[in-house]
Amino acid sequence: MVKIGNIELGEFPLLLAPMEDVSDPPFRALCKEQGCDMMYTEFISVEGLIRDAHKSVQKLDIYDYERPVGIQIFGANHDSMMRAAEIVEEAKPEVLDINYGCPVKKVVCKMAGAGILQDLDKMVRLTDDVVKSTNLPVTVKTRLGWDDDTKYIEEVAERLQDVGIKALSIHGRTRKQMYKGQADWTLIGKIKENPRVHIPIFGNGDIDSPQKAKLYRERYGVDGIMIGRATIGNPWIFREIKHYFKTGEILPPPTIHERVNAARQHLKHSIEWKGEKLGILEMRRHYTNYFRGFRNVKPFRMRLVTNFNSDDVFSILDEIEDHYSNVTM
Repeated sequence: MVKIGNIELGEFPLLLAPMEDVSDPPFRALCKEQGCDMMYTEFISVEGLIRDAHKSVQKLDIYDYERPVGIQIFGANHDSMMRAAEIVEEAKPEVLDINYGCPVKKVVCKMAGAGILQDLDKMVRLTDDVVKSTNLPVTVKTRLGWDDDTKYIEEVAERLQDVGIKALSIHGRTRKQMYKGQADWTLIGKIKENPRVHIPIFGNGDIDSPQKAKLYRERYGVDGIMIGRATIGNPWIFREIKHYFKTGEILPPPTIHERVNAARQHLKHSIEWKGEKLGILEMRRHYTNYFRGFRNVKPFRMRLVTNFNSDDVFSILDEIEDHYSNVTM
């Protein structure tokens, strides 16, 4: 049984990665329905949080149906991180997660996210401060290192464990790689072989099929897998992986009814949570993935991403279902 602190996650948990403008409550609801064992919020700026910025505070919204859930924060100032940890605790998630992996320039240039990989001593001190500031289990998500010459993740795992983190998720790329090239899980596997490391280690990067999930589970010995980009428009990946683990069989792809129903539910909850205008706008990035591979779907998709009326968008989704229910793919 894999545990984060006292939180039981099953024998081999599948985790939803924290993704900006993706892993919000409407999307997390879909992933939970499809078997995700642990989910994380979008990452939250501690500076925005302590200043009561609406966008940051809204990201604290979590719901009982999605538990266990972790709230992820990022920042570089010790006082701000500690104050934010207290605010997060009031939101009552199961876990507080620190983002030391975001490679985006506007985050990195402030020595937050993956930027802190340039100063491991500061990373350890900051983590120690957060651990001491909250009663929640603290976890960390990070990368192998800043670049190919600084892949110190084995040292990072030991030192962060020593100051009290309860689990570590590792993306198998450096910051310099961003999301390019192939994720390298070799060092993740070495951490699992390290007799000093006893906290759960979750691997992240390039898991986009049940077969690859099984291969990486067996090859690298991780305690669970965190999935990011492969879930976008495809929350079914969680059920597909679990089914493959259990039976060795590949499930058929979701039907057009399932795809449209998911898009419809996603849009409905997005509007409820963000309001009609923003809810419609932020759904647009998802339609390509929900209907990827469908022949001649572009005209439907163009209508979806240019319409501002929710009733019209729901009607277009109905048209898509009707059309492709009668088309041989």
